[in-house]
Amino acid sequence: MAKGKGGNTVAVVEEIARPVIEQLGYRLWDVRYEKEGPDHFLRIFIDKDGVMSTEDCERVSRALDPLIDAADPIEESYYFEVSSPGLGRRLTRPEHFLAVLGQKVLVRLYRAGANGEKEFAGSLIQAGEQQITLETDAGERSFALADLALAKLCDDEDLF
Repeated sequence: MAKGKGGNTVAVVEEIARPVIEQLGYRLWDVRYEKEGPDHFLRIFIDKDGVMSTEDCERVSRALDPLIDAADPIEESYYFEVSSPGLGRRLTRPEHFLAVLGQKVLVRLYRAGANGEKEFAGSLIQAGEQQITLETDAGERSFALADLALAKLCDDEDLF
């Protein structure tokens, strides 16, 4: 099984986690296996309609922890976290974009376009498996998902 950046580890954990999370009444938003400095983190992000609480995260963590330990998909020591995707949530999958249609998002490209721009913000008006379209101040702009270095929901702008 592949370790390291996430690859198969994420897929195995997602396969274990999704049915449990859904049975508990939540939605699986994302699974990430990341290295930060010397430490490794397995992060599971859950969502639901309404307000998320720490009790929601604790409930899912307690249900998943023994199942992930039994499957043992990670060789090295790691920290296990369950949390909400929160404000300014990252959008990494086609279903994430579908979930926030009509809302303001920010996208950053890997490479600047012909005019030198790499960052765009606007209302998400279309989302598909391969591409999204934003309504920006300069008009409609479409982007291939493969070209996005970052995409996130802009629901935290008024807080700061």
